[in-house]
Amino acid sequence: MIVQPKIRGFICTTAHPQGCAQNVQEQIDYVLKQGKIAQGPKKVLVIGASTGYGLASRIAAAFGCGAGTVGVFFEKEAENKRTASAGWYNAVAFEKKAAQAGLYAKSFNGDAFTDEIKQKTVATIKKDLGPIDLVIYSLAAPRRQHPRTGQIAKSVLKPIGKIYVGQSLDVATNTLETVTLPAATPEEIEQTVSVMGGEDWEYWIDALTTQGLLNEGAMTVAYSYVGPEITRSIYREGTIGRAKDHLEMTARRLDERLHKIKGCALVSANKALVTQSSSAIPVIPLYFVLLNKAMKEKGIYEDCIAQIDRLFRTRLYASGPILVDNHGLIRMDDLEIRPDVQAQVQHNWDKLTDSNLAQLADLDGYREDFLRLFGFGLKGVDYNADVDPEQKLPSLSYP
Repeated sequence: MIVQPKIRGFICTTAHPQGCAQNVQEQIDYVLKQGKIAQGPKKVLVIGASTGYGLASRIAAAFGCGAGTVGVFFEKEAENKRTASAGWYNAVAFEKKAAQAGLYAKSFNGDAFTDEIKQKTVATIKKDLGPIDLVIYSLAAPRRQHPRTGQIAKSVLKPIGKIYVGQSLDVATNTLETVTLPAATPEEIEQTVSVMGGEDWEYWIDALTTQGLLNEGAMTVAYSYVGPEITRSIYREGTIGRAKDHLEMTARRLDERLHKIKGCALVSANKALVTQSSSAIPVIPLYFVLLNKAMKEKGIYEDCIAQIDRLFRTRLYASGPILVDNHGLIRMDDLEIRPDVQAQVQHNWDKLTDSNLAQLADLDGYREDFLRLFGFGLKGVDYNADVDPEQKLPSLSYP
């Protein structure tokens, strides 16, 4: 079938298998170009490994460090003339490239919140790899069924204590719109923390430590976001921010536990990027298009793989202690929050209108980044060619 992007609002309902494979290859090429990471890990578990920062982490570990990797994600295969999800095609492409490079790669497709997936993953690690050197937690999900209580929680992005009214970007029409977000209820705050906080991360570490599957000196890193003053009232001071507070509190607790094996637990505050989930968040896309414009003009823009490659090389596996801020965070958003960058973003934000939006914001870049998430718009891919949407993941068993 010929696969073209079908966009509904902030959602693309199709993905291109060859385009996703090319996107993975370009990330691999970037890491290889930087050279080997001499002190990098050799056995790595990535939870949330099929897109975004999680996928980039798996690529950096495998092709920068020569690591065997286990990836956990929740993606859809092709069915009834519908394409698979982009994350599925990404995982297929990664495993094929890892096999060609002689690297161990095993994937688990299922709900990472469940005890079942944890048990299957841990059993395979115990059988195939032995103790892990690095655990990356990069899970983003809209809902979670608690494995102990069975209760279903749904995350929301809302302010706490007051209504938020502000401008946002209508990504379908590239025009400004006013959004109003009601204040979160206590139950919504609690549910968002359940989904996006650190409890599941700790459950994963529990599952590994129970089986003795963390190596001496093992590290675990969860990904987070802080954000600028512009988004503070709905993000860091809102429901998601409350969940991030819980994530960081969990990191401190895990860090104390891992000291017993000379290991550590950290949270990396990464830069803002266009993702499938962030495109649906009010206000955030508008901030992105202004931020990307400023960073590109200053020559400091980083895409996903550049950010994670720098994290591995200059923070996690550089010589000397790992640099953190006063709150214990690795600040990989250091270029984003530079005063000159934020001053330009704020200046343009304050004078935005529909007539000058295209001039002040990187609208074309946003659309390109969005389409790339689904394998579209990559050089070297014939989008008029017939492709097979059914792609099998090598490490899974099929009837």
